[in-house]
Amino acid sequence: MKRAVVAVMKTTPGTVFEDIAALMGAAGLKGALTPGATTVLKDNISWHLPMLSANTTPWQLEGAIMALKRAGFHDLISVHNDTVVTDPVRGLRLNKLAPVYARHEIPERYNFLPEQVRWETFRPKARMRVLDRIFPEGIRIPALFHGTNILHLPTAKCHIYTTVTGAMKNAFGGLLTTRRHYTHSFIHETLVDLLAIQKEVHAGIFALMDATFCGNGPGPRTMVPVEKGLMLASADSVAIDAVAAKIMGFDPMKIGFIRMAHEDGLGVGRTEEIEVKGEDISGMNFHFSVGDNMAGRMGHLIWFGPLARFQRLFFHTPLVYLFILGSYLYHDYLWWPLFGKPRMKTIEGETEWGRFFARYPDK
Repeated sequence: MKRAVVAVMKTTPGTVFEDIAALMGAAGLKGALTPGATTVLKDNISWHLPMLSANTTPWQLEGAIMALKRAGFHDLISVHNDTVVTDPVRGLRLNKLAPVYARHEIPERYNFLPEQVRWETFRPKARMRVLDRIFPEGIRIPALFHGTNILHLPTAKCHIYTTVTGAMKNAFGGLLTTRRHYTHSFIHETLVDLLAIQKEVHAGIFALMDATFCGNGPGPRTMVPVEKGLMLASADSVAIDAVAAKIMGFDPMKIGFIRMAHEDGLGVGRTEEIEVKGEDISGMNFHFSVGDNMAGRMGHLIWFGPLARFQRLFFHTPLVYLFILGSYLYHDYLWWPLFGKPRMKTIEGETEWGRFFARYPDK
């Protein structure tokens, strides 16, 4: 296994693009990606509403595109996915990502549109922990991913089911079909399987994580954004998630998907075995905690609790639409107007990066 390197840098709105290029270079961008191969930009839209810390930021995306082109990677495309609680087209617009793709003339593909992305059955060589049992008819992935580089663009945030979410979970939407909710009871094992598949499919893997705002609380949506002004980059998805978990205040090796991926040799999860370049993170601890919310409590009952025996009834039948509606109403019509929107208004008026987001071009 190659040495695990994670670069961490403090940045500012005035220097962010130059800093991202230097950061990605320090983390080994050129050695991680294959020259001449198409590079897929995989942003992270956890919510279509513009909640900083929940979604890829426009400066993260723009800085990544500029750094890739500067490093000689000019064949770029983006691939977006749909989820049961987010509208990707609306999310790209409200989070100011669509204008970035347009300015840099990046072709966009939606993996849920059959006229844009063809899905095919893939039989991994690696041992699967769960996916071959969850999808006995075959694991299906986008055909266009074969032989491409992929650049993941997650944010540093908590998650009600996985404690933290980052580069590894960013593959969840891109690689799995709209039936990916079948995997939630085995979410940690699923993320490990997806990383093993990525290593067989992609010509190169790299991650740029935005921690200018980090998400504290019951993520990936209903969080308190905390301004930290950091960026992280790595060619090791396990290592970057481990470093992010550590600085947020968690023990990476007590997080299932990080520990299992480390054990399977897919990356390095022990922070003492990771070379961290740039910022000294030895004393960093944001003291984050996941907490809970109404949607999370219901999810835990269904995915991991006493109602788990009824999952096929709930999620393999039209009853699933009741849960989708409930989640949509809770997040968009209860939590956002009561908590999210006021928080974002304060952030945009009182913080450096919030003001930068407010000024960022939306056309």
